[in-house]
Amino acid sequence: MISTPKNRLHALWLRMSFVDVTALAILAAYAALMVSRPFFLWTPQSGFFLFLAVLSFGYFAVRAFQWARKHLLWSLRNRLVIAYLFIAVVPVLLLLTMAGLGAYLLYWQLGSYVLYTDMQERLERISEVAATMATSYAIEAASGHQAAALALPEDTPTYLKAAMTELPGLKIETGRGLNLLKGADGTTLKNFSGLVLRGDVLNLRAVVVRATPSGPLVVSASVPVTPKFIETFVPELGPIQFDVLRPMRAGTSREVSVVINGQAYFRAQRIATPQRDVPPGVNPFDKLITGIVILDMLDPDRQPADAEPSRLFASFSTRPSLLNRRLFSPLGELGGAAATALLVIGAVFLAIEFASLLTGIVLTRTITTAVDDLYRATQHVQAGDLSFRVRVPHRDQLAALGDSFNSMMQSVSTLIEEQRQRQRLENELSIAHEVQQQLFPHALPELPGIELEAVCQPARVVSGDYYDFIRITPTHLAIALADISGKGISAALLMASLQAALRSDVLRYREGQPDYKPAPVNTAEIVSHLNRHLFRNTSDERYATLFFGVYDTQTRRLSYTNAGHPPPIHISGGHVERLETGGMVVGLFNDVPFAQGTIEIDPGSLLIAYSDGLIEPENVYGEEFGTERLIEVAKEDEDASPQLIASALMRAAEEWSGSPEQADDMTVIVARFPAVRELNA
Repeated sequence: MISTPKNRLHALWLRMSFVDVTALAILAAYAALMVSRPFFLWTPQSGFFLFLAVLSFGYFAVRAFQWARKHLLWSLRNRLVIAYLFIAVVPVLLLLTMAGLGAYLLYWQLGSYVLYTDMQERLERISEVAATMATSYAIEAASGHQAAALALPEDTPTYLKAAMTELPGLKIETGRGLNLLKGADGTTLKNFSGLVLRGDVLNLRAVVVRATPSGPLVVSASVPVTPKFIETFVPELGPIQFDVLRPMRAGTSREVSVVINGQAYFRAQRIATPQRDVPPGVNPFDKLITGIVILDMLDPDRQPADAEPSRLFASFSTRPSLLNRRLFSPLGELGGAAATALLVIGAVFLAIEFASLLTGIVLTRTITTAVDDLYRATQHVQAGDLSFRVRVPHRDQLAALGDSFNSMMQSVSTLIEEQRQRQRLENELSIAHEVQQQLFPHALPELPGIELEAVCQPARVVSGDYYDFIRITPTHLAIALADISGKGISAALLMASLQAALRSDVLRYREGQPDYKPAPVNTAEIVSHLNRHLFRNTSDERYATLFFGVYDTQTRRLSYTNAGHPPPIHISGGHVERLETGGMVVGLFNDVPFAQGTIEIDPGSLLIAYSDGLIEPENVYGEEFGTERLIEVAKEDEDASPQLIASALMRAAEEWSGSPEQADDMTVIVARFPAVRELNA
């Protein structure tokens, strides 16, 4: 079948959905309405119909973009042509925009500078007039004459007449303006010049002091800032306007003009040039420049309650050609030629820029970005950088290859990263295990009348269980066993904190310490201190169970406090006693009372302290090993050494569970108190 425009349109119509047909009908109806409106004035207007037309146009714009992306951009050549068009156009437009903004700011700054310097020249001129008159009056006063104020221009000397031509409304006074000579730090200045706002009237003021035989002579020169005065400013600035703003005060009925730094201002005075106009531009680039300058102004009427000072804004409207005339005025007739040459050079540079971009497009049309990305990706992989990914901004023939490469690199990177993380974790756990082993006692203390053994078997590489033996005096031995909530590194870190706090508190009872506290040792007080330490230095969900006891070999008494820990077992003959006196776990609440218990240790008896991991292993039927079975095993080996008893307890718990995987840390302390005959043997 021959493909003709009619056939293609028919095929397109068959592919259109109901939404496509509806949107097309809305656009056609709206276009017909717009075409008929100039011929039929009664044509209705509907905002809702316009809204539907805009939606339809947006819908077709999205569909056109999708179609172009699927068909036109599949070809790499078309993609490169479009890409290089953007490369050639967008940077040039950005450069032109930046150049235009820069030129506007430059001319704004130039106009502001001209206005500011022109105002400074007038301030210098009025200061010169005031100084000249003050010197003249001082000479007259030294000659014995009395200085007279000049009231009318015809009575003034020629010097003042010339000054009044430059400064319309110039007025000379003596004995006025002394308040303007007071500095901010309270010192008195020798002279003053500047803009002064008195009431709602803006003036140029200059005050000079001269010494005379009869005392200081104060001469003040003032010029009101009026439209006539502003007309004397340089004509290149065009229309000039001064706006005097005062802060709003309570009871002020003026209208708010502007808000600056949270302070509302009203316009106290507006002074503008009435006879200045902005001339038309000399070329298309001669745009209107409007600038604003903030001038310093002194307001003697400012109240202490005013948070912000009064402000003076001077605005002007001009064109670059006028400012160029001012800028190039030292060059005379060559100034216009210099400005024209600058524009010509800029146009030449812009043409060179366009030519360079076009040349670059022509020279690089055959380069495919996708192939270059794949090549660079292989170079990164060769250098060992597996994180590099091929950029796939579109779906085309080479995109599938890029996706395959990225998927492959992602899989390889994931496997390597997992292996690295596993190795790093194993190294950290190994270091943590070595550090934790340093926290456990390196050697068991030897005291007469007691034999000790302790075994800790962690479920992970590091343990959350903690045991310790601290020899306080030759006859006092502290025994501690704790179980930290949680497992792993976090529990081990809390264990280290608990060990440091406990040892610091217990060693206070050892002679020779700076804060030595003589015996007897109060176990409840130590556990209470430890509870407050953990509560204040750990998160809310962290806590520990703790058994802490102190055994006196002379009195054969064991003082202890059990803070929520599985109660240790004291076996003496056939009698079994559980050490439960104490309180709740440590670290969960701040002020918790703890009690101290005391038991008499009979010769030949046995003390077994353990963590919950020793009694909680379950068999295949879900039954726990339990405390009763632990007691049975201990009684069977009651006369054995503490080492054999501890090994028997651990072995019995492992055999009961029958699983090679340990669910919790298992720790046991065995203390045997031999009879006198055993000691003698």
